Amino acid sequence: MLTRRSAVSWLAGCLTLAASSLPAAAQTAEKLKVVATFSILGDMVRNVGGERIEVVTLVGPNGDAHVYSPTPADGRRLTEAKIVFTNGLKFEGWIDRLVKSSGTKAARIEAARGVTPLKGEESGHGHGHHHDHGGSDPHAWQSIGNAKIYVANIRDALIAADAAGKDTYEANASAYLKQLDKVEAEVKNLVASIPAERRRIITSHDAFRYFETAYGIDFVSPQGVSTESEASAKDVARIIQQIKREKIAAVFVENVSDARLMERIAKETGAKVGSQVYSDALSEAGGPAGTYIDMMRHNIRAFSAALSS
Repeated sequence: MLTRRSAVSWLAGCLTLAASSLPAAAQTAEKLKVVATFSILGDMVRNVGGERIEVVTLVGPNGDAHVYSPTPADGRRLTEAKIVFTNGLKFEGWIDRLVKSSGTKAARIEAARGVTPLKGEESGHGHGHHHDHGGSDPHAWQSIGNAKIYVANIRDALIAADAAGKDTYEANASAYLKQLDKVEAEVKNLVASIPAERRRIITSHDAFRYFETAYGIDFVSPQGVSTESEASAKDVARIIQQIKREKIAAVFVENVSDARLMERIAKETGAKVGSQVYSDALSEAGGPAGTYIDMMRHNIRAFSAALSS
């Protein structure tokens, strides 16, 4: 007959044996901690990482990463992370200082690595664009083809940090890429339905040139690729003249921009103000652009509705 003490020892031994027979993933509940600099990138990381990771996004929904000021809490988040995902292309002008001040040992991964950046001379189209960020346009995610490069970089970085999750990350990335293929086909179909002579749009800042290059809608903006600088009176006057001269049908305000400038331009030209569009940040969860895929779908539908009518 077992004594109470021996019974307890026997039970503990059984529990230890049962735990040791469980898969490693079941024994280790701790998730891989990663940081993404802004909401669009955070959504992509979340789609690839799934349940194996814990994502913290520094610049949240409707936030402007161009003018963001990091907080001490951001430094602590970097210190705790195994990977810090950035866009690269000098989009986050504050990230070098934050990484240095935090002392983080995290791997730093530029999601846009491998993208062919648009330079000022390749994409100005005579619109008098301003070119910040060292002459390159950082908004590479506005081409879904580039977003697929982001996904591959995210997948490879997660596998490097968590080899046990390799199959999961590859499966998640593959499923997400299929979703991206589907939304890109929708974008191309809707652009094709817009009369060629009407594919001209005014947006508040110069964030859609990768979209323009990939899908064939011409974007004009009074403000450069960064929202840090104000549009000059000369730029605004030039845009107003261009809208009148070329009979551009619609202007769009982005969620990270001041609406007053575009409202003034619309008032002086008679151009239609389209639905709010999303360039540098997602909407809040459950909003019209709560994910990257929702954002791309919302934007092309807004453009199509304004230009086709």
